[in-house]
Amino acid sequence: MLTGITTTPDHAPAMLAADMADAQLVGAMRLVLAVSVLLASLTEPISFHAGADLAWMLFAVYVAHSLLLYAVALARRPLAASKLQHWLDVLWYAVFVAMTGGSRSLLFLFFFFAILSSSFRWGFEEGARVTVVATALFAATALFPGASPDLPRLLLRSCFMLTLGYISAYWGESKIVLNRRLALLRDVSQWSNPRFGVDHTITQVLEQTRHFFQAQSCVLVLRDRQSGSCQMRTVRADRTRQPVNAQAMGSDAAEPLLALPPQAIVYQRSRRILARQQTTLMHDTQLSVWAPAPCQAAGERIADLLEGDSFISVPVSLRRTQGRLFVVNGRSAARKADALFLGQLTAQAFPVIETIELVDNMASEAAFNARQKMALDIHDRAVQPYIGLTLGLSALRNKAAPTNPLLQELDKLGAVARQAIEDLRCFAGTFRQTGGPAEAVFATALRQQTAQIRALYGVDIAVSTDPDLQMNDRMGMEVLQIVREGLSNICRHTLAQRGALRMQLSLGCLHIQIENTGAGEAPPAFSPRSITERVTALGGQVKVRAGADGGTSVQIQIPV
Repeated sequence: MLTGITTTPDHAPAMLAADMADAQLVGAMRLVLAVSVLLASLTEPISFHAGADLAWMLFAVYVAHSLLLYAVALARRPLAASKLQHWLDVLWYAVFVAMTGGSRSLLFLFFFFAILSSSFRWGFEEGARVTVVATALFAATALFPGASPDLPRLLLRSCFMLTLGYISAYWGESKIVLNRRLALLRDVSQWSNPRFGVDHTITQVLEQTRHFFQAQSCVLVLRDRQSGSCQMRTVRADRTRQPVNAQAMGSDAAEPLLALPPQAIVYQRSRRILARQQTTLMHDTQLSVWAPAPCQAAGERIADLLEGDSFISVPVSLRRTQGRLFVVNGRSAARKADALFLGQLTAQAFPVIETIELVDNMASEAAFNARQKMALDIHDRAVQPYIGLTLGLSALRNKAAPTNPLLQELDKLGAVARQAIEDLRCFAGTFRQTGGPAEAVFATALRQQTAQIRALYGVDIAVSTDPDLQMNDRMGMEVLQIVREGLSNICRHTLAQRGALRMQLSLGCLHIQIENTGAGEAPPAFSPRSITERVTALGGQVKVRAGADGGTSVQIQIPV
């Protein structure tokens, strides 16, 4: 189920740095071998048999080649992380062996350098390919003109090269897989951020688990211990954006998925033409052995439900819920080691998620209490003074004579004050709302803000938001404050009559773009201090760009 070497965006910088360090080490060792064989050919040329008079020239060229590759590695060029290097080494060593005695040459040991470097840097498949090609080239040196093949020695050395090469490739793959597993176990406790909510954290863990195993889908089914209600989360490889919220699931539909024994399960189905075979294995934790599971038919039914030919599954037990996690694949085989590691992963990740849920509930409750207090403060400190101002304007309006030229302005000012009272009441009402989705509150507040800007300032704001935009309550309030500040800057600091607000999720980040039209003149350089401080506190960044017509565009990126 785990094939090749893949990295996630979170791991990419660390993996690249480690790969460059390995490239420098390999380059240095290659240079040491090249210099040593050159010195050996110069000090005792008789040891190299036929062609000794030309061998030192070939070795000198290889020293120059090794020096160049080492310089490339020190300069951290892309070529340093290329597979081309060990294939060039294989060709060089084949020439060395052919010129220095064929099957009798001791330089066949150089092939192991290429085998080891390819295996421990690129894994089993690349190491196995290098092993087979190196063995074939070594055997082919016996066919060179003038070669005196020693068949027993050729056979012995070829078998030795194949055997040691296979072991090196296997251990190299194990080392790479172990590093990736350690990185995944480390990151499951770092992806979570309480301000993004538990749903986002679980989805992120499921997506990274699916990516790690290169599976076609990852399914989490949970059942509440008290109410018995079930929910399911699914992430798939063919989706660019994964659903964040869990889907409600009937007990009858969830029962087949939850009926498996509380152990790690491996199911494999073979779609052969003549015979169709299926195997369901269960891991006995007490004896640490794998045995056929008593639920063979259940494994096939689950594979049909999840639309896969193989899957691994482990139980998930939390304080209030219990269920199973499934990693489903198509043609690839399910491996026992992957199932055991999946159990370790869930044991590491889900207790952290449970703690985050507790922190999230505490934070939501604290935020709700703070909003209630803020709503009362808005009513007492803002609404009441505005009401007094409205009464004062009405009294002043009544004292004015019918022919007073300021009557129209007083009426307009009174209307603005009454509208401000309504806006403040609506704004305070959003703080008191409970139980409603954060997206609805966010969209309502955004519409009220743009309508108020259009009525008071005459600025038309075009709003474009992603229909799948999902945020929890605290994140929504933070983003709303950022958007309000940006739209307010357009009204207070520019003469623009039109603006635009765009919000979308892409590549794990929330992108917010607030822009306004210009008057044909380049605006002065500025940095929105309040917006920058808020975005920086959320772990994001802000960029300000000037348009061709003199307008400005504030581009905000917040990781989610």
